Amino acid sequence: MKHIDHVGIAVENLEEAISTYERLLGTPCYKRETVQQQQVETAFFKTGDNAKVELLGATDPNSVIAKFVGKQGEGMHHIAFEVDDIEAELDRLREEGFTLLSEKPAEGADNKRVAFVHPKDNHGVLIELCESMD
Repeated sequence: MKHIDHVGIAVENLEEAISTYERLLGTPCYKRETVQQQQVETAFFKTGDNAKVELLGATDPNSVIAKFVGKQGEGMHHIAFEVDDIEAELDRLREEGFTLLSEKPAEGADNKRVAFVHPKDNHGVLIELCESMD
């Protein structure tokens, strides 16, 4: 894994959260995107050279993010790591005994292919692997 790409934060009201994080970070949201397949709208903030904060708002009351916020409340949803070869990384983690929530990468936000590793194997933290499609 190359570096932390972003920290994902699940929010109930994306507009309010964008305003909060613009004030907190002292920088504007530079990108918004809806990912229909995941029923989520995202908002990104740059923080440093490589890292970002991604706010996640549900676009459907039955989405994973809506269920997460309903059960856990707002807060950190995942940590994403940039990888060079997502398929090879999934194979490596599978061989190491990690439980993959994604057998194959899916198209995600920010022009990335993404896959997830179950939080039960990571001391309660959902891990996202992401590979740039550039």
